[in-house]
Amino acid sequence: MSWDEWEKLKSATGEGRPTGMRLNGLDGNGGAATGSADLVVNQDDLGAIGHEAYLLHGRLSRDGDHARPSTFDASIALTNGNFTSGSELLKVHDRWNSQLRTLLDACARISNHLDYSKSAHAKDDADIGGRLLSTSKIDEYFK
Repeated sequence: MSWDEWEKLKSATGEGRPTGMRLNGLDGNGGAATGSADLVVNQDDLGAIGHEAYLLHGRLSRDGDHARPSTFDASIALTNGNFTSGSELLKVHDRWNSQLRTLLDACARISNHLDYSKSAHAKDDADIGGRLLSTSKIDEYFK
């Protein structure tokens, strides 16, 4: 490829727009304006969702276990009375416990992960901000 071919391709691609480096922005046609963030993580939103997961975990721990003792007792009584539904009720009891533990674990993971994400994103934002300041100085030499 000759130098002239390269220049033609470059100008066709740029279509009259400046071809300098653009950080953290898109074209002016409906995209994010230069200087505004493409990816935004709102710390308050993460905290609110994590808090709701924590509250749900507490309510499930307390309220999700009300029927377990009576269901177990009923299944034993039915089994001892030679009713086949006793063993099936015990299966329901066991499945409920399994699903409740899975749901409690999921709520705990969501809460813990969002707390972690919140602090990790704050640290990453500070680190990236520092790096971009030094990179923007380089861009001045390409203009």
